[in-house]
Amino acid sequence: MKNTIKIERAFKNITQEDLAKKIGVSRQTINAMEAGKYVPSTVLALKIAKCFGKKVEDIFVLEDLD
Repeated sequence: MKNTIKIERAFKNITQEDLAKKIGVSRQTINAMEAGKYVPSTVLALKIAKCFGKKVEDIFVLEDLD
């Protein structure tokens, strides 16, 4: 699953640590999501989207399964 978390953070000028604190996870979790090594739960994806004022599907993109 691809995501635009790093881009969204740049627009809002917030660090991984700032975002992590806002949504209640570790900075390492944000880092892993940005690197594509961790797929968040639905609840976590919703928290991230809300933090950026966007829809979940604007931040997370499911890659083709083919």
